[in-house]
Amino acid sequence: MVRRDQVPLVTACRASGFGVELSHGNQRAVVVEVGGGLREYTVGGEAVVDGYGPDEMCSGGRGQILAPWPNRIGGGTYEFGGSTHHLPLSEPDRHNAIHGLVRWANWTVAERAADRAVMTYRLHPQPGYPFLLQVNAEYRLSDGGLAVTIEATNVGALPAPFGAGFHPYLRLTAGNVDRLELCLPAERFYETDTHAIPTRALAVEGSTYDFRTRRAIGPLQLDTAFTALARRTDGLAVAELTDPEDGRQIRLWCDEGFGYLMVFSGDTLPVPHRRRALAIEPMTCAPDAFRSGDGLVVLQPEDTVAARWGITPPGL
Repeated sequence: MVRRDQVPLVTACRASGFGVELSHGNQRAVVVEVGGGLREYTVGGEAVVDGYGPDEMCSGGRGQILAPWPNRIGGGTYEFGGSTHHLPLSEPDRHNAIHGLVRWANWTVAERAADRAVMTYRLHPQPGYPFLLQVNAEYRLSDGGLAVTIEATNVGALPAPFGAGFHPYLRLTAGNVDRLELCLPAERFYETDTHAIPTRALAVEGSTYDFRTRRAIGPLQLDTAFTALARRTDGLAVAELTDPEDGRQIRLWCDEGFGYLMVFSGDTLPVPHRRRALAIEPMTCAPDAFRSGDGLVVLQPEDTVAARWGITPPGL
């Protein structure tokens, strides 16, 4: 275990706790204490993700870890293990519980090298989620970009429902995302109700959500989950965001542990973040999975689950 006083801190990181700086060549990333999330990732001084400053509180979920569920649980209520569980309604305007229980918690540094850090957090039983988990997140920079691995272990006595996600906003332009082109290897998308809860999964073919062939995002407002991801021979699903003016491209990849991608164009964010970057969020399960069971993992005591995703920035 690395003690906090042994970890080089990013100065004046007051709103998000201490920050751990990683570097590899001209790549630089900052991982923070609050939520264990990714505050900054740059290559050659250029932003790859739309992050936030050292004196800012994280907004819009940017860079956060979403566990033990990503996205929403309708009404904050679910059935599991023969009991009804009620979670705090962290999205009160839509009457949902959103993005899990760890994104405002204080994480600690378990391991650190110049280009790598492992953040760790123990999620204790609480009202609405009476289960005990150990969650680790490894961030690593290499010649291929940024790779992130999440690992969760049930260290309690009860089976536990689990899902995870991450919330990076990919940034390619100083303007808005309308002129950028998206390629998303997904065969199906989720239709939602007025509370943003999925009602059914539909084929993307013939819809406005078909990005299997690269095309401009245009004015389309996206807050949409996708699944049935096409994968390469190495098992990775790869989404691509391209600037057609200069050909620069960011790729987000995920392994088979992540079977779902949420895409959010930021239309509800305040200026200047509105539609400035595109969030492509790898998720291990669908939105509302605690109620639908769609992609939900049930961790038995002592079971561990892991999943990996990453970002390949322009030029790599």
